[in-house]
Amino acid sequence: MIILGIETSCDETAAAVLLKDQNGIQILSNVVASSASLQAKYGGIIPEQAAREQIKSIIPVIQEAIENCKLKIENLDAISVTYGPGLIGSLLVGVETAKVLAKIWNKPLIPVNHLLGHFYANWISSVIPSISEESQDLNLEIASSPLAPRNDVPKFPCLGLLVSGGHTDLVLFKDHNKYEYLGGTRDDAAGECFDKCARLLGLPYPGGPEISKLATKGDALKFKLPVPMLDSKDFDFSFSGLKTAVANLISTSEVSAGLQQDHTPEVLQNLAASIEETIIISLVEKVARAAQKYNIDQIIVAGGVAANLKLKQALKKKAEAFSRVLHIPPPELCTDNGAMIASAGFFTKLIKNPLNLQADPNLSLS
Repeated sequence: MIILGIETSCDETAAAVLLKDQNGIQILSNVVASSASLQAKYGGIIPEQAAREQIKSIIPVIQEAIENCKLKIENLDAISVTYGPGLIGSLLVGVETAKVLAKIWNKPLIPVNHLLGHFYANWISSVIPSISEESQDLNLEIASSPLAPRNDVPKFPCLGLLVSGGHTDLVLFKDHNKYEYLGGTRDDAAGECFDKCARLLGLPYPGGPEISKLATKGDALKFKLPVPMLDSKDFDFSFSGLKTAVANLISTSEVSAGLQQDHTPEVLQNLAASIEETIIISLVEKVARAAQKYNIDQIIVAGGVAANLKLKQALKKKAEAFSRVLHIPPPELCTDNGAMIASAGFFTKLIKNPLNLQADPNLSLS
């Protein structure tokens, strides 16, 4: 079975073609057009601007995805598309395009929850390595063959951690389309906290990768930050208080003076390391507790923050200590992409009438 996946929940415009056979789920092509460089000028995503860029990119991206794997329209068995959650303008671009193509091409349409889609990046058994080309016109990042095999797809039951710019959730998966929501953030998501703290430090958008770069040279023990909800008995998260603690710390005379002196970058590096370490402790401890409580030996991680190297190392260390198996997609499949949406499509029911599908910006896992 071959599925075309379309993803436009935020500022990326993505399409991918995946094949599912006896060898598992394989990526045939994966194309992402991002307006991140444009959004960086304003320190964040402007929804209307993101949607306008996606209107320009959506058809060329889909065309590129199909042409990359040298398939014809008749070779496609279905189209899967993100219908929520996300920015309503961006979602509409993908959903309406998918509806039109499904009718014109006479293909089944599969609606995919973007949050579940992230998890299904872990079911892709053959992935494209980080080889890319750039198109100046559409800012296309085009992943291409050859394929790198992966044989460690998750087994049920498994514990899922979704950690991204807009979401931080813990989910207990019992089977495909059968899961129990365990907890999530009560305010800011982990990725959102990274970005907001980065702005407080005067770092460019997106802030998460910038903090991680600085953190590699910093000492996390130099500044003591509170780990949010570490002692709570539930599996919820909270990161707004951490952001406030960082703001208060920056306002102190010692730290403020250090940040203003270009010849003392260690203050900035130490702050970045402390922020990253505190967020990681919160995430890892809640995952470990949930895995122990429900006696789960398979852990899957998804979302843009899952690409954070130190988080991966901390989760791997904790998983090995308790004899758990950890699954994390390669970095190119952690951020928004069409491959994860196509992968989820293999396990999701199609909609009978494509024209009935409506974008839902408030869709959730709970």
